[in-house]
Parts: sequence; C-alpha cells; structure tokens
Amino acid sequence: MNISIEELTKIYKNGNRAINNINLEIESGMLGLLGPNGAGKTTLMRILATLMRPSSGNVKVNGLDLQKNRAEIRAMLGFLPQDFGYFAKLRTWEFLDYSAALGGLRNTAERKRAVEEMLHKVGLYKFRDRFAKKLSGGMKRRLGIAQALIGNPKIVIVDEPTTGLDPEERIRFRNLLSDMSREEIIIILSTHIVGDISSTCRKMALLNKGELKFQGQPDELINTAKGHVFRIKAFETDLDKIKEKYPVISTIPSENGWDVEVVADKIDDYPADIIEPNLEHAYIYFMEFVLAQHVEIAEEEII
Repeated sequence: MNISIEELTKIYKNGNRAINNINLEIESGMLGLLGPNGAGKTTLMRILATLMRPSSGNVKVNGLDLQKNRAEIRAMLGFLPQDFGYFAKLRTWEFLDYSAALGGLRNTAERKRAVEEMLHKVGLYKFRDRFAKKLSGGMKRRLGIAQALIGNPKIVIVDEPTTGLDPEERIRFRNLLSDMSREEIIIILSTHIVGDISSTCRKMALLNKGELKFQGQPDELINTAKGHVFRIKAFETDLDKIKEKYPVISTIPSENGWDVEVVADKIDDYPADIIEPNLEHAYIYFMEFVLAQHVEIAEEEII
C-alpha cells in the first residue's frame, strides 16, 4: 500500500490556510502524525478520508486518484474522527454490525464472527447488548475504534484515538494497532499525545501551522535533542524563575528540592546534568528551538 501526497493545500472560505503545500509519501505500516492543536492534522485526515476536498494538490492511493476514485478508496478505508458519532438507539453489537455491513461485509455469518472478535479485542464484549448512549465516555471511544478497524480495511485513519481512554485502555489500543501494522496496511495515527507515537510508530511526520516540518523515524527527531535536555537540581525558590526561562518537561520532588527536566541549548545559571532525550523531550526542543531558529533566519533574510 502507498499514499502519495503532492503539494496538498487547503484554504477555507475565511482565508485560513489550514495546510500548505504538503508533500508526503506514506508506505505500509504505522505513521504517527504529530503536532499542536491547530497544526492542520484534522484537515489532512479529513482530506485523506475523502470527507473534504483540497484547494489544490494531488493525493494518490495505490495509484488511484483521490478526487476521481473516491468510491474505490472509501471501500479501503477505516476512519475514526475526533468527533466520533454513533446511533444512540442501537445496541453496541448492532452498531458494529451496521458499520461492518457498510464496510463491505455482506455475509451474515462472517459479519457476526467479525463483530464478536472485534468486541473482544476492544474489551466491549460483555457490554454488547448495552445501548450505545448508555456507554461511558471511554467505552464510546472504544466503540469508535472498533468501527474503524472492522472489515479489514487497507487504510486506517484515526484522529486523536486515545482521547478519553484511561492508561490501560490506551495500552490496549496501541497494542491492537501494533498488531495490525504487521500486515500490508497503512495506519495513520494523528495525535498530540507524544507517548502514543513513541510506543507504536516506526515513522512520523510533524505538522506546525499547516506545514510539514519533519518526516522520518522517531529516533531521528530524538537525535536532534541530544545534548539539549537537562535535569536541574533546584530549590523551591528557583522553580518560578526556571519555568520563566526554560521550557519545563517535568518537575519531580527530591530530597533536597526538585529535579526539573528542561530543554535548552545550554544551562549556565543552575547545576544541571545532561540526560538522554526521549520523543517528548525532542518534540518540545524541536518546536521551541529548532523551528524558532528557522523562523528567525527567514525573517533576517526578508529584512
């Protein structure tokens, strides 16, 4: 499977350029799409899910044009939107059965097996006869995940899928996606939760203000932060000043005060040790320092 995105742009009627000149190749496996709120992730997902037309640019899915072959591409898709809706008067299994039928599972016996298997996978089997409107928030999210995955789609697009899930449910979902990614399918996981990507994705793309700022393996982004993550030994009286001066990742109490993890180019005013970065560190460093430096350089060139 392959998705080829070329110079994709979406401009809304109010003039807002939600995504700008996106070029991205997506192969089989799991791609993590990361970025802050308003970065353009949802707009890109909706275009790829055939729910929105771009202003310009091209998308091809296994050679099929997204604009000309929408029906064929929709038949390959499983989609979980950020604002997932359901039929309140259907029981859990009925809604999933309906979703499976829409996804192309016409054989009643096969569809029943698929529904029961998916209910087990997302931990909803014992709630199979409960009306969807009676499910808890986390359960509704799991139902949304189930309807996106049922029917063996070749492309799975999930937008902020772990919102509202507790830690155990989040791990269950990440494991489910990881198992699926071993097959010849594409999974696009759009999120602002860095841990969801570091735990599941071999490749990632980072959007900011509608533009693609990074694409590659998570380890490549992590490498940009090496030597720029510090643990400061701080006293209570230092905390506010540190937070004003540096992007703080975590603040943990210690015997003599606080261990404060920050990202910076250098620390010259507090005792600090360099520590190995993780993806969360790297994301914050990239956003706060790498992109900021590029903006400064661009502004200087304009002047």
